[in-house]
Amino acid sequence: MAETTTSSNGRRASGDTSGRQGSRRRTGPPFRKPRWPKAYAFALVTGALFLFSWIGQFVFQMAVESNEASQHGQSFAWGEFLPQFFASTLENWQSEFLQLVWQAAGLALFYYWGSSQSRESDERIEAKLDALLRERGLDPENS
Repeated sequence: MAETTTSSNGRRASGDTSGRQGSRRRTGPPFRKPRWPKAYAFALVTGALFLFSWIGQFVFQMAVESNEASQHGQSFAWGEFLPQFFASTLENWQSEFLQLVWQAAGLALFYYWGSSQSRESDERIEAKLDALLRERGLDPENS
């Protein structure tokens, strides 16, 4: 049986054969960084949905263009289809991204300017801080 000694920090010396050989505790934050797929799951799902919808748009728009060409007695032409496809894609993106940018940037701008909603929030926070200071016997006007 190997001799076991305990040092001042509570760790066992090298002769220990019982228990936790090979397991080491990491020092650092109490959480572990998630693996790559789990860490970027939202981006992966969003990218997959984007590709699925874009491929769907391509297939259905190609079917419509092919049917229109056959109704007029013409053959399907990639040279005419691709510019139409990219134009419709950019139109969709433009409308969606402009809405998103306006919502994000516009709300941030109005918050910065101090719209009525942001002022109400600031006043409420200040009132809570004043109440906490008074509760502790401090004068909020001289703090």
